[in-house]
Amino acid sequence: MNLSVKIFIALVLSVIVGLIAGAEGLPFIKWWIAPIGTMFINLIKMMIVPVVFFSLVVGITSLGDTKKLGRIGAKTVGIYLVTTAIAIAIGFAVAGIIGPGVGSDFVAGQQPKVKEAPYIMQVFLDMIPTNPIDSMAKAAILPTIVFALFIGVGIVKVGGERAELLIKFFDAGAEVCYKVIGMVMELAPYGVFCLLLPVVAQNGPKVLLPLLTVIACVAVGCTIHAVGVYSTMARVFGGHSPVDFFKGMSEQMMIAFTTCSSAAALPVNMKNCQEKLGVSREISSFVLPLGATLNMDGTALYMGVCSLFVANVYGVPLGFDQMMMVVLTGTLASIGTAGVPGAGLIMLAMVLQTVGLPLEGLALVAGIDRVLDMFRTCVNITGDGAVSIVINESEKNAA
Repeated sequence: MNLSVKIFIALVLSVIVGLIAGAEGLPFIKWWIAPIGTMFINLIKMMIVPVVFFSLVVGITSLGDTKKLGRIGAKTVGIYLVTTAIAIAIGFAVAGIIGPGVGSDFVAGQQPKVKEAPYIMQVFLDMIPTNPIDSMAKAAILPTIVFALFIGVGIVKVGGERAELLIKFFDAGAEVCYKVIGMVMELAPYGVFCLLLPVVAQNGPKVLLPLLTVIACVAVGCTIHAVGVYSTMARVFGGHSPVDFFKGMSEQMMIAFTTCSSAAALPVNMKNCQEKLGVSREISSFVLPLGATLNMDGTALYMGVCSLFVANVYGVPLGFDQMMMVVLTGTLASIGTAGVPGAGLIMLAMVLQTVGLPLEGLALVAGIDRVLDMFRTCVNITGDGAVSIVINESEKNAA
């Protein structure tokens, strides 16, 4: 059975059992079942720093060191990061209007103590680690990301056999992290059940409505991003009307929507971008695979929605500085977690931890993650196609 189906079943079972157990069964649930959910959260936290560090180093070194590859790679990654930041901002805007989780009181009395958000310049100052090992030990994500970026660039600069040795080491380390995360995600149905059961038992059916608003926010935000950002890029830089662009992208978008896999849609995306959208084979063969592993605009938008949702549910005000930290962390972390099983939840865990929101909020969205994944994967693939058009036209002009 597919893991997403198992998680959804766990969500349904937690609701059914929680409603049956009610307040009478709450003491037993909190004493014996809730700790298992906490163990699951701890397993996710355990892998955040290793997977970001190893994957980010591998991502940087995979760009290579030739001038043309460096130029195309820099432009591609730059555009991906900009569109990712825009996606998070759209997620915040849509969630701010719809207000998922506003008025929810099913975690009343459980509001965490949140540190006051630092000034934005202090955030940039803290990004440079004085002791990277200490930053990793404290699970400080931004300093870890910066350190990994410098290590990756340093390896590329060294080149030769010594660099190759390090690349193999970090690549092996990343693969180990992926396997461990895959093992952890296999436990997700049990973790979700044990995390949601006490919430449902204590609060009853009123926990369901906020989840529907999260789905609505993600669906609306993804539509806005695809139409407002991607079709505009294709029109301005590639001369494709929105109708032509979405017609050329329709097949791969449907594959991505139904399979929730960027990799599954990649071959069709490469074929159609070349044949229907006029992207050269040279550009599509580099930009699209890179996008399948780096570009996560849909996931970024989902992070903006879900972080605001968790903040609303727990009654924690999310200030402008904290929102900027979500944008910054989510944008940079998208490089380090793409391609990881359960990447959406892993990235959301990083963001929640960075801004001091409770990781228990993951359980509130994990049960509907499959539905959200359909929208965000479709947006990811659409973004890959739009960026390939932009890069293709820019290389024509450069030539």
